[in-house]
Amino acid sequence: MFNDSTAFGSFSTDSVAKARDFYGGTLGLEVEFRDDEGMGPMLRILHPGGGSTLVYEKEDHVPATHTVLNFATDDFESAVEELRGKGVRFERLPWTDEDGIARDVDGMMPSIAWFKDPGENWVAVMESDGGD
Repeated sequence: MFNDSTAFGSFSTDSVAKARDFYGGTLGLEVEFRDDEGMGPMLRILHPGGGSTLVYEKEDHVPATHTVLNFATDDFESAVEELRGKGVRFERLPWTDEDGIARDVDGMMPSIAWFKDPGENWVAVMESDGGD
């Protein structure tokens, strides 16, 4: 039924303008903004490897309690430092180190760090496993 369709993810925010600044400016992603008269402001985040995610403004927005976007990179340490340089604060969780990075000492899982977007939705940067 859906073999010939195109799928994309979506999540809400309290401000598409702030999301546009964050995803387009801070994270440097390509974004498309539109303000539909009936549906309101929306942002499409175009993913570097293809595909997209729709971010829509919702008056009674409640931040997601799960990770809404994961960015895998071949140079995790540089990505973390660049994000820090842009003011991104990594969340310190029970399983992260003092820098907010989860590192698997056995090497079974990639290193990962979580942060929040302006709508308080969870986003992650992680080591690429090389499998794209």
